Amino acid sequence: MTDEPTKRGSNFIEQIIMDDIESGRVSKVITRFPPEPNGYLHIGHAKSICLNFGLADLFGGECNLRFDDTNPSKEETEYVESIMEDVSWLGFRWTNLRFASDYFDQFCQWAICLIKDGKAYVDDQSADEIRTTRGTLTEPGKESPFRGRSVQENLELFQKMKEGSFREGECVLRAKIDMSHPNLNMRDPVMYRVLHQSHHRTGDDWCIYPMYDFAHGYEDAIEGVTHSICTLEFEDHRPLYDWFIENVPVPSRPRQYEFARLNLTYTVMSKRKLLELVSKGVVKGWDDPRMPTVSGLRRRGFTPSSIRSFCRKIGVSRANSLVDVELLHHCIREELNLSAPRAMAVLRPLKLVIENYPEGKTEEVDVLVNPEAEVPTYRKVPFSREVHIEQDDFMEDPPKKFFRLFPGSEVRLKHAYIVKCKGFKKDEAGRVVEVVCEYDPDSRGGEAPDGRKIRGTLHWVSARHAARAEIRLYDNLFDLRDMDDMEEGHDYKDHLNKDSVQVLTGCMVEPYLSAVKPMDRFQFLRHGYFVADPDHSKDRLVFNRIVPLKDSWAKELKKG
Repeated sequence: MTDEPTKRGSNFIEQIIMDDIESGRVSKVITRFPPEPNGYLHIGHAKSICLNFGLADLFGGECNLRFDDTNPSKEETEYVESIMEDVSWLGFRWTNLRFASDYFDQFCQWAICLIKDGKAYVDDQSADEIRTTRGTLTEPGKESPFRGRSVQENLELFQKMKEGSFREGECVLRAKIDMSHPNLNMRDPVMYRVLHQSHHRTGDDWCIYPMYDFAHGYEDAIEGVTHSICTLEFEDHRPLYDWFIENVPVPSRPRQYEFARLNLTYTVMSKRKLLELVSKGVVKGWDDPRMPTVSGLRRRGFTPSSIRSFCRKIGVSRANSLVDVELLHHCIREELNLSAPRAMAVLRPLKLVIENYPEGKTEEVDVLVNPEAEVPTYRKVPFSREVHIEQDDFMEDPPKKFFRLFPGSEVRLKHAYIVKCKGFKKDEAGRVVEVVCEYDPDSRGGEAPDGRKIRGTLHWVSARHAARAEIRLYDNLFDLRDMDDMEEGHDYKDHLNKDSVQVLTGCMVEPYLSAVKPMDRFQFLRHGYFVADPDHSKDRLVFNRIVPLKDSWAKELKKG
């Protein structure tokens, strides 16, 4: 799945690991992917998954899947199961499955160790009081009036916290570091808080829960993680990560490194915002194909390999940047161009009647399954006197350079015959409902026997044999390119794209598409790449557009 390490490494983290191996600091590389089970994974997590599992694979090491389940108020078994499914679907296998809750007893022992060393204390201040006395970047914080409690008093109070003697918010356990430290994270951070809530694994065994910053480094140390890789927002937390590890007898010494998180155009990747979209019914669930979640991308029709390819192309750096979503679209187009069977589907049907074609006759034309395949294969498509074409492929009074169908024009019906428009019919509302043509019987395959040039080629489906389908056309969920660049006073929901999905219910498709399975992928000629939705069945055909055919990113790659 990954390439062999290069001499200098393809990114700065690979180079760090190579240096650590060469110096002898590390003999076996151990990484971890540590999501909190409070939502579904998104494409940003996929970047981290590919990095952590990829590094372990590259250097012959191990990667654990570990759930940072230290906040029972937001975590659910549903999220644990979805994360495991997504990681597996992306093509990765964890060495060990771990949970922060596996280590709750050990965390408590280390908290007591810090209390005994005079490095932690129970604080009775409220959360608001702690927040206001923390100070600012230019002003030091103010020490808690409870900071001077004795070791014995703190031990007794912490034991009462553990036994459930305090209400939520009544007190916390804080590290005693430095309230004037230039890094705000070092100003006596909270280690434990009281939460009388049931945990998805430990039930009601605990009523105190460790904070992420307290637990994270200890989890890494317990598991022997050598390279703890986080996104850049955790860079300022690294001194605290190190402080907790350095002040108790941990079994190993992990080190934290940071890389730039993924920012994608027209996309939000805050779990809080994604949860809000789901809970308020803005989208139809975590797997809505407009969502940037792994499950949404899967339902949209993206493949694991296309997402891994995208993650390789964007690379790993320490500089934040905005990645164009078109690069992600390019990756799936590049893959499906080589692998997806071609098919004909008419999204907005218009009947075309070939007057001189024998009534009742049906013939089969040969269709190349995929012109990119090394070994060409063909399948049969039925053709008859009446076919459906796209409404946009006919105009009564066309502009110049309209090379499709209009009175007197000739077009090629792909794989079949050349037809000439003789007239059309309208309904009472004045809408064209039928186009009347004649065909050239000697032009089967779409080529004129006399060599005359036919500029327009239309896709079609036989009206008698077509299957009715629902086709969903998806676009970006938001209409603002950089969702971090909103005008003051605007909410992210103000930029929802009202045209993010169109559902077309009267579409006509080739009959063989009735027999395909959910998640089978195709290129619908002239329309783009599509996938059979999980709702798809032989009695109800449903296809999602993955991406249109137009690939603007391919041009950018050629420029580069």
